[in-house]
Amino acid sequence: MLDRDRLVACLPKCELHIHIEGSLEPEMVFALARRNAIRLPWDSVEALRRAYAFGSLQDFLDVYYVGMSVLVTEQDFYDLAFAYLKRAHADNVVHVEMFFDPQGHTSRGIAFDTVVNGLSRACTEARETLGIRASLIMCFLRHLDEDDAQRTLDAALAHRDRIVGVGLDSSEKGNPPEKFSRVFARARDAGFALFAHAGEEGPPAYVWQALDVLGVARVDHGNRALEDAVLVSRLARDRVPLTVCPLSNLRLRVVDDLTHHPLRHMMEKDLVVTVNSDDPAYFGGYVNDNFTAVARARDKKLKPGEYQGGVSTVSNLGM
Repeated sequence: MLDRDRLVACLPKCELHIHIEGSLEPEMVFALARRNAIRLPWDSVEALRRAYAFGSLQDFLDVYYVGMSVLVTEQDFYDLAFAYLKRAHADNVVHVEMFFDPQGHTSRGIAFDTVVNGLSRACTEARETLGIRASLIMCFLRHLDEDDAQRTLDAALAHRDRIVGVGLDSSEKGNPPEKFSRVFARARDAGFALFAHAGEEGPPAYVWQALDVLGVARVDHGNRALEDAVLVSRLARDRVPLTVCPLSNLRLRVVDDLTHHPLRHMMEKDLVVTVNSDDPAYFGGYVNDNFTAVARARDKKLKPGEYQGGVSTVSNLGM
């Protein structure tokens, strides 16, 4: 399938679902830990990689938050973002909308300005030197309360010219979108674009809430929307994009195999879907790797049947 892989490599792409802290490669984790005199719970890059045996979203987040603790200075955030943007450029990505988690840093005493200054400087330099367009979307951590999100939005208002939108991420179970209705209303009034993770581990009701309570323009993940036929019709009718992350879903066991991934079924239902990397340093693949993985899964044939509970068995389904 060399010709197909070359085609994937050559096509210009957008990346709409990338957590910049999730592009922190193990080698950079240790380099920044040395730079900032931070002690890690792992004694080597190899030991850290072995920790990437995730059984759930929460297993991943437990490692993710420890990893981001090495980010301290503006230069750290610049180095992180520019390294990702160089890697994305190598995959022929021409436009990136980059999530970042300020509460994961301000809770450690890192100034909001430090985070934004480093990330935005990398975005500016990447545009000038690589020709890749990049913008920032600030995510609220849903396992924290809405008051904390409100304080984070207060800090973001001073950077309205450098942050294009707000999102919602972190532990989905037990943290419905409606928990953040007031802060999203404020963000909308301030002119931010609105996004939210929903339907990765949470039920279809969370996707409904993201649409009707938060008023988002795009749903990140959205896999479990397929369990609700009325919701599928709504998403198709309103052309609401879903930012799908195949290798992430595989590593976090949202699906047990990429041949069972609902991406193909979403397309057959006329949903707007995009392929993205999510947290590529942790999930084993940047955007081209995700395209290639689903294309290879498409070569495997499944038995005829119906879509049930996140495992697609539609006749002639390729992924």
